[in-house]
Amino acid sequence: MVHAKRLVQEMPGSSVRCDRVPFQFACFPHAALIADVPARKHNALLAFGLLFAVFLWGGNNTGTKFVVNEWPPIWTGGSRFLCAGLLLLALLRWTPLFGGACALTPELRRRLWWRGGLSLAAYIVTFNSALRYTNASHVALYLGASPVWALVWEGQITRSLRRLGAAVLALSGVVVLFWPALGKNQGTWLGEVLGLAASVLWTNYGRECRVLGRNLSGVETTAHTMWRAGLLLLPLAGVEILQRGGLAWRWDLLLVHLYCILAGGVVAFALWNQALRYWPTSQVLLFNNLIPLSTMTWAHFWLGEKFTSTFWLAMSLIIAGVIISQISWPRLTVLRPVPPE
Repeated sequence: MVHAKRLVQEMPGSSVRCDRVPFQFACFPHAALIADVPARKHNALLAFGLLFAVFLWGGNNTGTKFVVNEWPPIWTGGSRFLCAGLLLLALLRWTPLFGGACALTPELRRRLWWRGGLSLAAYIVTFNSALRYTNASHVALYLGASPVWALVWEGQITRSLRRLGAAVLALSGVVVLFWPALGKNQGTWLGEVLGLAASVLWTNYGRECRVLGRNLSGVETTAHTMWRAGLLLLPLAGVEILQRGGLAWRWDLLLVHLYCILAGGVVAFALWNQALRYWPTSQVLLFNNLIPLSTMTWAHFWLGEKFTSTFWLAMSLIIAGVIISQISWPRLTVLRPVPPE
C-alpha cells in the first residue's frame, strides 16, 4: 500500500498550488519520489502524458482487433498479459521507477491467482472475442460505461437521483449502440453482447483490484494479476492453436502484438500511474472518457471503420452518464474509481 505525504505551497498571486509529493511504499520506507518542477509546467507534462497514454490505448484496442482477426483470442490475450505482467514485475524489482515490490503473503498470493488473475483472464478472453465480431470502437465504448456498472453492482444507484439519472444515460447509450446490431447477422449482435459482457467483467476486475489495493500498489496489482492471468490462459491457448493447426507467424502480426505488449501494457500504464502520484484520481479518470474516441480514430485510419451518428450519440450518452456518476458536485470528487484498460 502506498503511503504519501503531500507538501503544498501556495504560489504568490495565483490560485495554483505547487505540490511536492514524496511517495513512500510501506515495504520501502526510504524510497521516495520527489518532483521539483514548477506546478504549471508539471501539470502540463502530466496532462500530455495522460493524453499520450489515451492515444496508446486507442492503438492497443485497434491493434488487438487486427491481431484477433488472424490469431485466436485466448492466445492473443494470454501471451500479451504474460509478457506485459512479467515486464512490469521486472521494472518493480530491478528499477526504482515504481518504488519496488512488496513481499506477498500466502493468502495474498491465493487471492492474486483466483480472484484477481482469474477475473482478468475471463475479461480478456471476452474482450478479444468481442473484437472478432464487432467494431473496436464499440467495445471500447462499452468498457467506458464500467464505472456506472460499478455503482449498480454496489447498490448505490437508488440512493441518489443523480446516480440513477447517470445510470439511465449510460444504459441509453448502450441501447443506442446495441439496437442496430439486432437487425444484422448473428456475428454482429454476438460481438455487441460480448462487448457488454466484457464491460461487466472489467467492473468485476476493478472491484478485485480495490481489495488487493489494500496491500499492494496499483502497479504491483496490475503486474501480478497480468502474468497470472496469462499463465492461467496458456493451456487453453495451446488447445486453440492445435485446433487451428498453428499460428500465422507474419511480421505485421508480431509487430502489432509487440506494440500491444509494450505500449498498451507497460508504457501507457506507467504514464497513468505517474499521473496518479500527483493528481486526484477524479482528475485522472476523466481522461478515460477519451479512450473510445482514440480507439475510433485509430480504427478509422487503420481498419476502415466509419464514424457514424450512432457512435457519436452513444458516446455522448455514456460519457455524460459516467461523468455525472463519478463527480460529486460541486467539489468534483470521484466516488468510485475503476482502473483503466
